Amino acid sequence: MYAVAMGDARMRMGIAALRFAMAAAMLAAIVSTYVLSAQHRGAPPNPFNFFGFFTIQSNLLGIVAFTVSAVVLVRGGPAPGWLPSFRGATTAYLMVVGVVYVTLLAPLGAEGGVTEPWANWVLHYLSPVVIAVDWLLVADRPALAWRQLWLVLVYPAVWIVVVLIRGATDGWVPYPFLNPENGAGSIALVCLGIALTILAAGALATVLSRADLSKWTRRVRRNLR
Repeated sequence: MYAVAMGDARMRMGIAALRFAMAAAMLAAIVSTYVLSAQHRGAPPNPFNFFGFFTIQSNLLGIVAFTVSAVVLVRGGPAPGWLPSFRGATTAYLMVVGVVYVTLLAPLGAEGGVTEPWANWVLHYLSPVVIAVDWLLVADRPALAWRQLWLVLVYPAVWIVVVLIRGATDGWVPYPFLNPENGAGSIALVCLGIALTILAAGALATVLSRADLSKWTRRVRRNLR
């Protein structure tokens, strides 16, 4: 466990409130998408499909990261030892969500599992930016260790294995670039690209955890001590 001291109470409560608000917006976007999808279809969507999207899963992890880190600020004192690594990995995943959506999915007209425009904006644009800015500027966590960088691959590896199994059995894939019809070679290159992208994002999150780029960052560090 690591300690987050009391510091400036107003700053702590303000940051915590923003994190709670972001978590609530992300949850509302996911719930709204699910409910409205059920209304459009006349029946609830297959939960294994809906929650199979990397976007949805990463935002659910983001909700946990924002909520737990906000509770820690409100309570003060010790925080779980797993939280910095979890937040760093989640920051990496959501940054990848934003970049992949903007560069690969949006040009193809793919929805990434999110059909409502405002929810799409929250889950594909807002949450990646906010969690990255929060991670960089709010220094209520220790610097991440480079020797733990490999941990960022654990969840994406499990996700890819499940997706490939489903694609080979029931034919469902969350994104067109993982379609088995593209061929084994193409899929292998995509998986390698995903792994390298996640590692790069994890490395960036590690660098950001060690950065001291502004007066704001130094001020926050002082007030959270």
